[in-house]
Amino acid sequence: MEALLLGLAVLACPVGMGAMMWFMMRGSGGQGGGSQRDQTAEQEVARLRAEVDQLRAAREHAEGTR
Repeated sequence: MEALLLGLAVLACPVGMGAMMWFMMRGSGGQGGGSQRDQTAEQEVARLRAEVDQLRAAREHAEGTR
C-alpha cells in the first residue's frame, strides 16, 4: 500500500502539469486565434525594432557631441 501511494505521489506532478497544459491549449481556442496572435507579435517586433533604432541614433548623437 505504501508503494502505491509513493507511486501516485511521484506521478501526480507530471500528470497534473500535462492536464494543465491541455486545459490551457483548449482555453485559448487551440489553433483558431493563431493568425491574430502572429500579427500582434509582428507588430510588437516592429515597434521594438523602431525603438532600438531610436536608441541607437540617440547614443550615436550623444557620442558625436563629446
